[in-house]
Amino acid sequence: MIWEELEHSLADLDRDGLKRRRRTLEAPCGPLACVDGRELISFCSNDYLGLASDPALIDAACAGAREWGVGSGASHVVSGHLLPHETLEQRLAAFTGFERALLLTTGYMANLAIVPALVGRGDAVFADKLNHASLIDAVQLSRAEHERYPHGDLAALERLLSASQAKRKLILTDAVFSMDGDVAPLPELLALAERFDAWLVIDDAHGFGVLGEHGRGSLSHFGIAAHPRILYMGTLGKAAGASGAFIAGSETVIEWLLQRARTYIFTTGSSPIMACALLASLDLIEKGDDRRRHLRDLTTQLRDGLAGTRWQLIPSPTAIQPIIVGDNHEVVRIANALLERGLWVPAIRPPTVPKGSARLRVSLSAAHTSAMVGQLIGALQDLA
Repeated sequence: MIWEELEHSLADLDRDGLKRRRRTLEAPCGPLACVDGRELISFCSNDYLGLASDPALIDAACAGAREWGVGSGASHVVSGHLLPHETLEQRLAAFTGFERALLLTTGYMANLAIVPALVGRGDAVFADKLNHASLIDAVQLSRAEHERYPHGDLAALERLLSASQAKRKLILTDAVFSMDGDVAPLPELLALAERFDAWLVIDDAHGFGVLGEHGRGSLSHFGIAAHPRILYMGTLGKAAGASGAFIAGSETVIEWLLQRARTYIFTTGSSPIMACALLASLDLIEKGDDRRRHLRDLTTQLRDGLAGTRWQLIPSPTAIQPIIVGDNHEVVRIANALLERGLWVPAIRPPTVPKGSARLRVSLSAAHTSAMVGQLIGALQDLA
């Protein structure tokens, strides 16, 4: 029977320690989760500033629903582009320093919008090997040549660019790598893009709201101003606490995406409720220096607390703090041991991360307290 192959494949995943388990939360997103009737301290969420359940966002969403309803009713290019969407796009462009921004429903959809609209057959994309799955899929959809360089290896990237005879070139990178927490060398990547006349597309899903002046993101973190060859993608379901994504760039390139990006044109516009909530979120992000300072303090506390133990922390200046374990079954065992102590830390395994690098991915939030992080440190010290 045709489904027997799927059953065997699922059994293989279970045998190799790769089968995922979805849990149902019985409480809103926050540092305390309720799963199967148990209260857990959650270190799973990408809600880095603790805004997902902030009263200001809830009030804005409720007011938005009363004024604008729930759905947009159509694609943005038909009749689904409402005033809250337009206002949010203008605010995002001004906040990031670009001429214009385009709002999409998810970061995945945004990445699938950018790459196929800019390059195709006969062109080449030069991508970091640790890029997010959405960036990998975007290149495949574009039908451009896919040149992958070793993670952060600028010399290898330069050689590939120099040897390429492609008509158009595009450098593609995460800004903050979601499983390692390190930051891409954006100034050097921009210099190579200038030298080889390439686009530079930056996915700042995990930097927007957290890094840079007033949370303006990874470009601001490096002091890089808006540039006509840069396309900047930021997600709005992580530090911004809601959902959606945006692409920021020059007037010309954003207009081109509006005309040609399939995942923008051929999908219903996002709910106006989200746009209203995100306008409130931007205010909190801009005024959120205390939240970001607290987040940095928690990061330092965790790293200092685990120094000298068996736990191998990847160098990361961000809220993403991966602890390398290696073996798939072992990382699941440790995650389960933490869960028994009321601490929820996800076990990340291949293909999300390279084979042999299974890890605990600790995600810190400004909503965590020092005591919560101290409890995690104590449990890991005991398990060590």
